[in-house]
Amino acid sequence: MRQSASALSTLLALGAGWGLSIPLSKIAVDGGLQPLGLIFWQVLIGAILLGAIIYMRGEKFHFEWRHLKLYVLIALLGTIVPNTAGFTAAQHLPAGVLAITISMVPMFAFPIALWMGLDRFQWLRFAGLVAGLVGVALLVLPEASLPTRAVAAFIPLAMVGPLCYGIEGNYVSKFGTEGLDPMQTLFGASLIGVFLSAPLAIGAGQWVNPVAGFGKAEAAMIGSSVIHAVVYSGYVWLVGRAGSVFAAQVSYLVTITGIGWAMLLLDEVYSPYIWAALALMLVGMFLVQPRKEEALA
Repeated sequence: MRQSASALSTLLALGAGWGLSIPLSKIAVDGGLQPLGLIFWQVLIGAILLGAIIYMRGEKFHFEWRHLKLYVLIALLGTIVPNTAGFTAAQHLPAGVLAITISMVPMFAFPIALWMGLDRFQWLRFAGLVAGLVGVALLVLPEASLPTRAVAAFIPLAMVGPLCYGIEGNYVSKFGTEGLDPMQTLFGASLIGVFLSAPLAIGAGQWVNPVAGFGKAEAAMIGSSVIHAVVYSGYVWLVGRAGSVFAAQVSYLVTITGIGWAMLLLDEVYSPYIWAALALMLVGMFLVQPRKEEALA
């Protein structure tokens, strides 16, 4: 009973933490910080924290060629591409809408898994996919769903992240992580992300210097980066303690708490269409996610 209570409290804390990172990212971009500059500090802080945890656990750092290829792939699909799209979309969309779009990850992952031969077609999960697509339609089509009609054009950009995560998860499910555990994989990807994002940020004129004029945006950037590293470490612990199916329920909490934090911190107010889209997305996630225990991707 005590172990179940510990796992449940950890799940709630992880969901609330990940949900908080969404409005924090919104605060950072609204404060003028540019996507590539944000990504650099996110992966740098993540690499430092995860590297420290791996070192304290007495584990080795792996940088053979086969590991480097994996790190580059995870860095691109797990951070640089989705976060560039996501931070750009955050400049135009409410944080609550971004939280809803994140719930599309399992709905993208399902057809990709079918295409890669990793899963079998099931009508119930297909119904979940349809529910998610109807939810997206409620975000895009009604004129009263978003603050202005023009920002609907950025919904597809917000979907790039969930699509990348769906591809990434299926790739890891099929080809593995070269014998590395999830924390070692993310550390290596974060470290590679530092070397990839730094020249991109400088070349694009998006470098962020948090020391010069440190304010609310810079504090939000650092807070979001620390949260990403901490909650991921907690997620890995939870998978080992309670299993991947139980830990996967955090996706519901990220969406729900992300909206709650956005309402609390940003005073966002949503139309009935957005609430209906949220309900459909949650139903879609419930139907699409596999019911059997699977390895963490």
